[in-house]
Amino acid sequence: MAGTHVLFVEDDDVIREATQLALERVGFMVTAIPDGLSGLEAFRARTPDIALLDVMVPGLDGVSLCRRIRDESTVPVIMLSARADSIDVVLGLEAGADDYVTKPFDSAVLVARIRAVLRRFGHAGGLTGDERSGQDEPGGSGGVLTFGDLEVDTDGMEVRRSGEPVALTPTEMRLLLEFSAAPGTVLTRDKLLERVWDYGWGGDTRVVDVHVQRLRTKIGQDRIDTVRGFGYKLKA
Repeated sequence: MAGTHVLFVEDDDVIREATQLALERVGFMVTAIPDGLSGLEAFRARTPDIALLDVMVPGLDGVSLCRRIRDESTVPVIMLSARADSIDVVLGLEAGADDYVTKPFDSAVLVARIRAVLRRFGHAGGLTGDERSGQDEPGGSGGVLTFGDLEVDTDGMEVRRSGEPVALTPTEMRLLLEFSAAPGTVLTRDKLLERVWDYGWGGDTRVVDVHVQRLRTKIGQDRIDTVRGFGYKLKA
């Protein structure tokens, strides 16, 4: 964790200062910013390892800031929302966020979610040595897998559709690798949360649903089937 740089955009002074202290206490380096426009400037000045963005910040709201970041980078983004049932959660995920945490949150929970995202992205700051050496990569033994006009290079971590490269975020890539490892097999939302999002506990399946939809727009809407009441499967 030492040396991992977190960009934290939050307008509430108390939450911003308390969270910054909690993250620094466990070894993160934190750049804390009170508004979205300054957050974008800070991001461009020094690309962080992960960004924590509150949805409701002045100047440039968190969803718009997430969209700007995603246009420029695949850096992992966690949205912070005060309302678990708010449409803001879905909007943030659709804008390119990898995960979200609802407020009020326990700092230990936030740290655990940050570490889970960093593990997904293969960031050494999120792993101990033992975790890195024992981590399994999704997607089977490697090679180029072909599904119609879709090619998935599991060694080079590249995807092509009709010969053209497809730009995926690391989370979208891990999701596709899970589907590619078992074409035609139904994967439940809970299993995908466990394998892709590293949730050892129950999570919000909206995270899965939005990411599947984002993946469909890139690899073809008809490539992934919804199996109602169960989950999703990649067409063999």
